[in-house]
Amino acid sequence: MELGMVGLGKMGANMAQRLINGDHKITGFDPNADARKGLEEKGGASADSLKALVQALPAPRVVWMMVPSGKITDDTVDALLALLEKGDTMIDGGNSNYKDSLGHAAKCADKGINYVDCGTSGGVWGLDEGYSMMIGGDEEVVDGLKPIFETLAPGKNKGWGRVGPVGSGHFTKMVHNGIEYGLMQAYAEGFSILKHKEEFGLDLAQVGEIWRYGSVVRSWLLELTTDALSKNPQMKGIAPYVVDSGEGRWTVDAAIELNVSAPVITLSLMERFRSRDDDSFTDKLLASMRNEFGGHAIKKE
Repeated sequence: MELGMVGLGKMGANMAQRLINGDHKITGFDPNADARKGLEEKGGASADSLKALVQALPAPRVVWMMVPSGKITDDTVDALLALLEKGDTMIDGGNSNYKDSLGHAAKCADKGINYVDCGTSGGVWGLDEGYSMMIGGDEEVVDGLKPIFETLAPGKNKGWGRVGPVGSGHFTKMVHNGIEYGLMQAYAEGFSILKHKEEFGLDLAQVGEIWRYGSVVRSWLLELTTDALSKNPQMKGIAPYVVDSGEGRWTVDAAIELNVSAPVITLSLMERFRSRDDDSFTDKLLASMRNEFGGHAIKKE
């Protein structure tokens, strides 16, 4: 199958490479000339504009977007809407908010253009391991795209599937990432407790390696954590600052909207916020309160 790829960053370029390896013909666009050159070196073709990309594709066209969520995705959808024709298909493989995807789909429907939202997981490892894909869209449209998903997935019939109508793909990926927040926080806290039991002199990488086999907490995330601990046991040179890309916030918002209790995901998000406060007024005020009611000592800066 032939398709266009918009966005040739690390993940987009790796997905293009996997598709090329699976004998798909890829034409890609990225504003970065080096990224376009990189695709050509992988065996794909490149276009220097969205217009040129659309013109290079046979009808009915399939365009896969791998661009950051928010305004960039909004602008890309609008630009493609002005270029694509009835019967063409637009796939958003990024981490868009599912509510945005519903809006994008409505715009596409007005022009007779198919819209598919594909929540994609796999990161930098997807090129070799395959990508997990949670797909939302019309059943017939998704079925026609099966060769693409089968090539990108870990296996022809595993690791991907249509989970429901438009919007459901990104909604499912959003919750997936919220769960990821909680898992990461639990692993980090657990290993921190182990590290602070200094008299045992525990080798954290060894513990992680033991847990990887037979343990009920074994996972790919634990494998990556163990690998990180073996390379840098003390986490030297790494600032205690954890960013969030939005999906955790959206998951918490959805939990509130749906009246679903989600304390672990919510607290893991709060911990990420806390990591960014170099001069915590909250902690200073807490220390002051303890001094006020109990005369407890205050540690000076």
